[in-house]
Amino acid sequence: MKTIKEWAPEDRPRERLLANGADTLSKAELLAILIGSGVPGKSAVDVMRSILSDYGDSLMLLARASVQELMRYEGIGEARAVTIVAACQLANQRLREDLPRRMRIGSSADAVEYFRPLMQDLSVEECHLMLLDQGMAVKGSVLLSRGGIAGASVDVRCLLRHAILGQAVSVVLCHNHPSGRTSPSAEDNRLTRKVAEACQAVGIRLTDHIIFAGNDYYSYQEHGEL
Repeated sequence: MKTIKEWAPEDRPRERLLANGADTLSKAELLAILIGSGVPGKSAVDVMRSILSDYGDSLMLLARASVQELMRYEGIGEARAVTIVAACQLANQRLREDLPRRMRIGSSADAVEYFRPLMQDLSVEECHLMLLDQGMAVKGSVLLSRGGIAGASVDVRCLLRHAILGQAVSVVLCHNHPSGRTSPSAEDNRLTRKVAEACQAVGIRLTDHIIFAGNDYYSYQEHGEL
């Protein structure tokens, strides 16, 4: 197996990027540029192809990998694992920058677009609250809780405090299911009812509760449950 240095110049990832642009390279080739070199018998591209194969050739799934998980692969030490994790998170930050600074929420799809970079790659459950003004423009969002794979608890009093101090007229609750299951649990349903009732008591509307599971989602509003 040839190393990258032994490849024809036009086949090397760096040279191809310079000559033809980054969009001509595969995911494995782009990641190979980041790790720099391979291991005996395998080029950097081969190493990254092998890793991506274990994650279904999905950058979304790769982004969920921890530094420790990546270090199990031959040729991936701590520095390279950190580089891969950082690159995946930079992609999410890029998605966040693409959102309008005063994004208006006209549908559940808009709320999903806002939360996706935050939620889709999480390996533990988190719950976030979006704050909206009278015109349904996003005032910001806050992390309410972070838990394990089994779930993250939400203090409704804390939720109301954020909504009131943030002068929100409406809010959107959002959490993820690391299990990949989109359907709400009985606890999710109880939480939705409690939050809707608590918000209504202080003149704030719970516009939606969204559950992320990988790249898919469940919306209480879309299912007519709010």
